[in-house]
Order: sequence, then C-alpha cells, then structure tokens
Amino acid sequence: LFAIFAFATCGGYSGGLRLSVDCANKSESDLNIDIAFAYPFRLHQVNFDAPTCEGKHREKLSLIGDFSSSAEFFVTIAVFAFLYSLAATVVYIFFQNKYRENNRGPLIDFIVTVVFSFLWLVSSSAWAKGLSDVKIATDPDEVLLLMSACKQQSNKCLPVRSPVMSSLNTSVVFGFLNFILWAGNIWFVFKETGWHSSGQRHPPDTMEKQSSSYNQGGYNQDSYGPAGGYNQPGSYGQVGEYGQSQSYGQSGPTSFANQI
Repeated sequence: LFAIFAFATCGGYSGGLRLSVDCANKSESDLNIDIAFAYPFRLHQVNFDAPTCEGKHREKLSLIGDFSSSAEFFVTIAVFAFLYSLAATVVYIFFQNKYRENNRGPLIDFIVTVVFSFLWLVSSSAWAKGLSDVKIATDPDEVLLLMSACKQQSNKCLPVRSPVMSSLNTSVVFGFLNFILWAGNIWFVFKETGWHSSGQRHPPDTMEKQSSSYNQGGYNQDSYGPAGGYNQPGSYGQVGEYGQSQSYGQSGPTSFANQI
C-alpha cells in the first residue's frame, strides 16, 4: 500500500500555472497565459506563447530543466517494490513449505529487502532534490523572467496562479516512509534465516556448562575403578540341582566341586 501511494502521487501528477502580461498597449496584452506540465517533468519540452508587447508578435518559450531521471527512478523503485511485495505475500500464504526449504527462501528475501531499503533511500533523496528543482523551475516569478515583455518597466507581468505541489510533497513523504518500513523489516526477515537460528543454537555459556559437567560429573574415569559399583561385594542365593543352595559372589563364581 505504501508503494502504491508513492508511485501514484508522483506518477499521476499533472499541474500548471497561469501568468498575466499587461502591455502598455492593452490590445497586445495577454492576461491568461496557461502553462501545463506533468510527470515525468521534462520541463524543457513544455512550450508556451507569450506576447512581446511589440505589435502582434508573440514569442515561443519553454520552461527550463529536465527532472525526469529522478522522478522515473523513484516511480520505478515504487512499482518494483509493489510487485515484489505482492509476490512475497503469495509465497508466504500458499508456498510456506517451499519458502523454508533449504533456507533459500529466507536468504533471498533478506537480500532483496536490504537492496530495496537502500534503493528507497537513494530514490527518495534524489526525488526530493528533483522536486525542489521542479518547484524553482515552475515558480511563476521565475517563469516571468523568461519573457522579454516583462523586462520593460512599462509592462506589468503578474502571476495569476501557482502550481499545486501537495501531491508531490506527499510522494516524497511516502518515499521515506517506505524506506523506514523496509529497513525495519530487515530484522524480521533476518530472524527467518539460518544465520539467526545458528547464532542462538549453541551459546557459549551452554558449551562451558557442558564441558564442566564432563570433567566433574559421573563420567570421570575414576568411577570405573575398584571403588565403583561393579566391585561391591554381594551374593545371590540360588537352589542347585541337588537341592542345595548355591552362591555366586561378584568377585567370581565358586568351583563346580563346592557347588555339588
């Protein structure tokens, strides 16, 4: 959803400004000069006509600047982030077993999440700078300086309407929100990988306790010595073939003659 908001507010933008040139000769004036521009903000291709206040002659001008690279980069990252999020959601829900098989799925997901976090930061920063330049290039006061009629004090040049940039400002905000969202998700994806589980499987304290138990516990070599339980005296009485009791000491059986 955040990716959709990011590329929709930027890629779907269209705006414009209106200028007024009041010549000394009123018949040569043009009080409604509309200049429209839109994504991807190739402003040098936006042309408009303006009066020169010298007869009926009009001059053809264009805005200054090409900011399509940063805008298109931002929208491209947003679109690919949306597509990957959609695909990952399908895998999480319907292919969970294959996702965890051989730990390949979590590792790929972790790497892609790190890459997208970096790309969101770069693209959002680039687009924030590009938007600042777009605002300057489309400022009515700056555009009026391009007209030759406005350089004469006898003519009055005024801005009528400035472009509305609220949606573009929102796109920058969503860009950095996406960076925070993806960067925060790195930890949760990392927990799904084998790196996190292997790091907690054999902590150092447990290994030390196990080694001490082998050295101090009942597995010591002395436990099999003469003092051990296998050399304790004792006898088990049994009734022999001729009705006499037989005894076997643990130190060794009696002779066959004594048993008879």
